[in-house]
Amino acid sequence: MSMHPQFPLTVLVTGGAGFIGSNFIHYWHKKYPDDRIRNLDALTYAGTLENLRDIESDTSYSFLHGSITDKEFVAKAMEGVDYVVHFAAESHVDRSILNPQIFLDTNIIGTQVLLDAAVTQQVKRFHHISTDEVFGTLELGHPGKFTENTPYNPRSPYAASKAGSDHLVRAYGETYGLPYSITNCSNNYGPNQFPEKLIALAITNALEGRKVPVYGDGMQVRDWLFVLDHCSAIESILLSDQLNTTFLVGGETEETTNLEVIKYVLKSMDLPESNIEYISDRPGHDRKYSVDWSHINKTLGWKPSVTLQEGLTKTIEWYRANEAWWRPLKEQNKAYFTAQYQDRK
Repeated sequence: MSMHPQFPLTVLVTGGAGFIGSNFIHYWHKKYPDDRIRNLDALTYAGTLENLRDIESDTSYSFLHGSITDKEFVAKAMEGVDYVVHFAAESHVDRSILNPQIFLDTNIIGTQVLLDAAVTQQVKRFHHISTDEVFGTLELGHPGKFTENTPYNPRSPYAASKAGSDHLVRAYGETYGLPYSITNCSNNYGPNQFPEKLIALAITNALEGRKVPVYGDGMQVRDWLFVLDHCSAIESILLSDQLNTTFLVGGETEETTNLEVIKYVLKSMDLPESNIEYISDRPGHDRKYSVDWSHINKTLGWKPSVTLQEGLTKTIEWYRANEAWWRPLKEQNKAYFTAQYQDRK
C-alpha cells in the first residue's frame, strides 16, 4: 500500500457540501492539512455550506459554486487537479421516482462532463463513489452477498442512473486511459445527513415528537456504513496503487432490518415502539442489500471501525446537539416531508 506523497496534492471534491462529501473534506483536511481541497457543489436542497463553516476561511480550502453539468465551469475547476473524488449525485430513491430526469442529468451527464475534463487535465486519479443499489436486490433469507462481480440489475431510476455513471467511468478508463477507482458503498449514516434518509429522519422525527414512518412491513434488510468509515475506505484506496478497479464498501457483519434499526433508535432515545407509523411501501422497494467487503479488507487491510450500535449512538448524540442545523432543513422541505411520509402533525 502506498503512502501520501510528500508534496501537497490538489484534490477536487464534487458534492462536498453534501452529507458524505462534507464528512470526507473534514476527514481529509484533518489528516492532510497541506493538501489543497476544492469543493465543487451546486448547493441543491441536500447541500449546505453550514457543513463546512469551520474550515471556510482556511487558505487550503476553496468553494466553487456551480453544476457538474456546466462544461466551462468544470474545465476551470479541474485545472491543476491531482485527484478527483466524485460524490456529487442526486441520491434519494423516493425523489428519483417523482422526477427521474434530474437524476439522469446529474448522475450520468454530470459524470461524463467531469470525466472529459479529467482526461483533458490528465488527473492522476478519478475516484467515483457509487452505490450497492446498482446490483438490484437479494431475496430475504438469501445467504449470498453482493460482490465486485455481481451483475448489474438496477431497479429504480436512481440506481439505473448510478449504474450508467459506473459504466461511463470504466469506459473512460478503457478508452482514454483515465486512471480511476470506484467504490460501491452500502447505506451511509452519521452526522450531517439530510433528514430525508431513514436513520436521520427517524432521529429527527423522534426529537420533534413526531411519528417515525416505516415503509411496508419494515423487513427490508440494509447494510449500514458509518460515514467516517466510508471516508477511511476512500482514503485507503486513494493512497494505494490500486488503479482501474472497484471495491465494495460495507459496514456490517450481521443482517439488520429497517424495523430493527428504528426500534434501536427509539429505545436509545427512551421512546416507545408505539412511535412507529407504518406507511404504504414505495414502488419497486428492494428487499435486501448485503455487501461482501472482503476484497478491500484483503487487498488494503480496511475494515469498519464502529459497530452499528456505536455508530447509531454517535449519530443520535450529534442530532441532539445540532438541532439548529437540521430543523431549518426540515422546515424548508416541509411540503416534501408531508407528502412523502403522510405526516400530518
